Amino acid sequence: MSDNLKELPMRTTQSLSITLPIEMAEMVKAKVASGEYASESEVIRDGLRTLIARDAAIEKWLVEEVVPTIEAVDAGRVKARPLEETRERLHARIDRMVADRR
Repeated sequence: MSDNLKELPMRTTQSLSITLPIEMAEMVKAKVASGEYASESEVIRDGLRTLIARDAAIEKWLVEEVVPTIEAVDAGRVKARPLEETRERLHARIDRMVADRR
């Protein structure tokens, strides 16, 4: 490698070309126009950070609550609930997680 290449900083961003539905594109532009964000890229980055946080919260919930519960049921330490009751409790839990993110 030449000495000139060693002196160049590594690029920490990558330019992408994306296509959004008109409503989303208008929302991005409105966020910038309002001064809430300095650029369209900042709006998208913030949205992706939120997605990353949501995915991490779901992963944490699965690891800390779902897996231990399945293991307890399999070991006979916990009685399983009827499917419909479980579905209702799961939807309520997800709704609370989503509300907490807002």
